[in-house]
Amino acid sequence: MINHFFMMDTSINQRFGTRAGLLLSALGIAVGTGNIWRFPRIAAQSGGDEGAGALIFAWVIFLLLWSVPLIVAEYMIGRRFRFGVVGSFVKGMGKRFAWMGAFVAFVATAIGFFYAVIVGWSLYYFFQMLFFPLPADNVASIAVWDKFQSSYWPFVMHFLALAAGGLAIWKGVRSIEKVNKVLIPLLILIILAAVIRSLTLPGSSAGIAYLFRIEWAQLGTPEIWLQALTQNAWDTGAGWGLFLSYATYMHARHGTVKNAFITGFGNNIISILMAIMIFGTVFSVLQSGLGYADAEVLEVMKTSGPASTGLTFIWMPQLFERMSAGGVLSVFFFLGLACAGFSSLMSMLELSTRTLIDRGVNRNKAVFIIIAVVYLLGVPSAMSLDILSNQDFVWGLGLMVSGVFIAFFGIKYGLNRLKGETEFASGDWKPGLWWNIQIQFFVPVAGLLLLVWWMWLSVSTFDPEGWYNPFRAFSLMTVLAQWAIAFGVFAVFNKRISRLYR
Repeated sequence: MINHFFMMDTSINQRFGTRAGLLLSALGIAVGTGNIWRFPRIAAQSGGDEGAGALIFAWVIFLLLWSVPLIVAEYMIGRRFRFGVVGSFVKGMGKRFAWMGAFVAFVATAIGFFYAVIVGWSLYYFFQMLFFPLPADNVASIAVWDKFQSSYWPFVMHFLALAAGGLAIWKGVRSIEKVNKVLIPLLILIILAAVIRSLTLPGSSAGIAYLFRIEWAQLGTPEIWLQALTQNAWDTGAGWGLFLSYATYMHARHGTVKNAFITGFGNNIISILMAIMIFGTVFSVLQSGLGYADAEVLEVMKTSGPASTGLTFIWMPQLFERMSAGGVLSVFFFLGLACAGFSSLMSMLELSTRTLIDRGVNRNKAVFIIIAVVYLLGVPSAMSLDILSNQDFVWGLGLMVSGVFIAFFGIKYGLNRLKGETEFASGDWKPGLWWNIQIQFFVPVAGLLLLVWWMWLSVSTFDPEGWYNPFRAFSLMTVLAQWAIAFGVFAVFNKRISRLYR
């Protein structure tokens, strides 16, 4: 019966037409709102009195030791099995591990619930900047934000973002490739224009210097390493199963290892450029223009609203208002944010859709089901910033578990066996002993140690009075409770899930 459905749905047999299309689509996974909406805020929150460079230092280390090796693993797994995440775990590890693949797929899907809401915000602000004057001060900017959040527009834009995402993946990888060939070059041009403009602002060099200045003592604190790892997983998409899903559509000639390095480094370059743009702009306008001291500027960047909303959606519009050509730049900034978010949202929707297709559901029906489910389960985040912040926190940490599970897949299946069954393109690098060591030792050990470290600090330092309360937005128990529900459901239905992959 399953094979009958596979024959009907020809989208599973599609392949990326060109290597450029594959790379742009992979960058579409990696480059998202996490680069623009999340990374500058995390850098500011993690910065010390002297600078934020310690986070960047740790973040680059995790790019090399965590993200790139996991992207390589996902590419090889997807190409080897030609199934989505759950099907690959069943085929590669055995039916007993269906729950593990289901958890990896669910984490990416759960992030998609609230991620689509943020893409909707970006679309709304693009039109707001295009048709209405920029807010002149903080009061006016907050009024725009509050009016938006208290209206029905978040629900409408959430739907529009998902509807557009559904259309983009409707025809499979061919339509995904076509959309990314437009979105990603446009996004890169917008980012370059924004960065060049910020570099010309008076006093922007102070913000850029703070961004890169390393306060070495910070590297002795666990918070820096935890933030660096979760942010790099957010940034690159490594360990989500997204690259695995796209890899099912790869030709062998498109390469594996080089593509992983290009994707990882390309993503981090985009994040750095956006941080330069935002730090330069904020320091220029608030410090040089309004006379804020360093500490006051950093306080704005660290505390402007939950879920990183304040810096991006409240402060940036009024900062653009205070610079020449700021109106045009604000339009392009939010257009870029929408493009970045949309390209990543497509990959999340495709991951979930491919999971249903592997079960024998026709693509058209699968897309419709996924859009409906993601919309409904994203409504709470559209209703409440506190809920959105909680989901960002819970499933952002869940990415570490997903990364460990991807590594465990490689270990269980056999890293040398996986390499031996992968056809590497001419001119591509081959993963050597370095890759085996990173996947077999560094990824699982680093992921588990940082999780245990964070749990201990949650009890002893971060929230000793409320860590056990599952209804606190950032408590240890809210994370464990939501993970336990997901694990419990998948464990109970493990046999049923595995039977779908024969």
